[in-house]
Order: sequence, then C-alpha cells, then structure tokens
Amino acid sequence: MGTAGDLRCAAEERLTRRKQRAFDNPAMSTVAVIEDDIPTSNQLRGWIEAARPGIVVHQWFNRDDAEAALAREHYDVVVLDIELGRERHAGVAIINTINKQRGTPVLVVSAMPAAIYRSIMKALDAWDYLQKTTFEEADFIDTFLEILRAARSAPATAGGAAPANGAELLLDPLRQSSPIWRGQRVNLPLTAQRILAALHARRGEVVSYEDLFQVVKSGRNRDNIRKHVSTIRDAFREIDPAFDGIENVPMRGFRWR
Repeated sequence: MGTAGDLRCAAEERLTRRKQRAFDNPAMSTVAVIEDDIPTSNQLRGWIEAARPGIVVHQWFNRDDAEAALAREHYDVVVLDIELGRERHAGVAIINTINKQRGTPVLVVSAMPAAIYRSIMKALDAWDYLQKTTFEEADFIDTFLEILRAARSAPATAGGAAPANGAELLLDPLRQSSPIWRGQRVNLPLTAQRILAALHARRGEVVSYEDLFQVVKSGRNRDNIRKHVSTIRDAFREIDPAFDGIENVPMRGFRWR
C-alpha cells in the first residue's frame, strides 16, 4: 500500500490528465472536490465520475491550494469539507470566497453535526449539507446531480447573490468579520457571532440551549449562553438603541424575532 505522499502524487497526476481533457472539451462540466482526507476525496471523485461520465474532477487538499484554484478556474459545482487539516472552519472561508467571486453552487460534506451546521451553511448560501457517515452513495449522487443541473441551467453571477429575504442583518457565520446591522458593523467576538448565526438561521423558531451548546467550544452551560446573548444585545444597542431582535424564551432558549 502506498504512502500518503505516493497517493497525493497519483492524485495530482490524475488531476493533470483531467485538466487536459477539460481543455480539449470546454463544454465538459468541471467540479472541485476540496477534502483533506485522501480516501474520502477519492471516494467522492469516484461517485461523481460514475454519476456523470466524462465529468472533470479537480481534487484539492488544503485551503490555500483550493482558493488559488477558485481564483483561476471556473467550476460548475464545488464539493467541500468544513474542516481542512488544522483549520476547523477553513471551508467557511472558502464559501465566502466563492460567494464574492462567482457564487458557484457548493455542496458541503462534513462530519460536523448537521443539527447546527446545516442551518449555518444555509445562512452562507450553500446549496446543501450532507453529514458524513449518515448518507449513502445514492443520496450523494441524487443531491449532486440536482445541484449540477440547476447550476448548468442557471449560471451563477459574479459577486454572489443578494440576500433573498432582504434582511436587515448581514453576516458571515463562523468567520472573523463583523456582522452588518442596517448598514453598520456590529463588534462581536467569534463565539457570539456563531450564536448570532445560529439564531438568525432559524429566525422565528426557538433555538434551545442544547442546540446552542454545539456552537461554543467551552462553557457549555446556560449561564454562559445567556452571557453571550447579553453581549450580542449590548453590541447591537450600541448602534441601534431600540434593538429588540432576540427574545428570551424561559426555560427553553432564545429566538430571533
């Protein structure tokens, strides 16, 4: 059995051959798979190639190489993991890059818990989210082909789409950049941003304390969550004294109005 270096070299050789085929046939669909685990990357590539013979799949294994490729290549669909190597949320940064450049459809395949991350990926305008070990090949292929057909029939526009709901709040969940409320930046620490993203993604619904525990890395207790929510409210009220967008639901959790 080959070493990780041998497997990576072999993957790079396959990538070179596929790029040449794409050059020879510009109408061919091209997909990027961004996944640091080589066996998983190869499995996803195999499923995609079996689902659509003749498709070109580029494999990238880290954030830097993926972002460089996205800047120079046109992809019909991007399949990516959230966690790449030691970067826990590298995939989130890549999605933000995609949205700023072309708005290419993204299918997220990750081991992160779907209960929280599916909503967060929706807030980031990812097309769908599949949690690893919870889906079969047929589920992946059905989802992938649906996204590919939609992408080919309605090409994405540069710069990403405008918020569909015309919301006053604009944010990049899990990314270290300030949310925007009514045109002004809201100064929040990263954990508070994550809680805000979880509440906003499920606006109108009660988000339980248990769900919010999955967003924080430490201090998974109700008092700590309440402190973070208080921080969020204070930050909003610095720029909007009448802000009352987060409702406390006694004994249950919080709701974005």
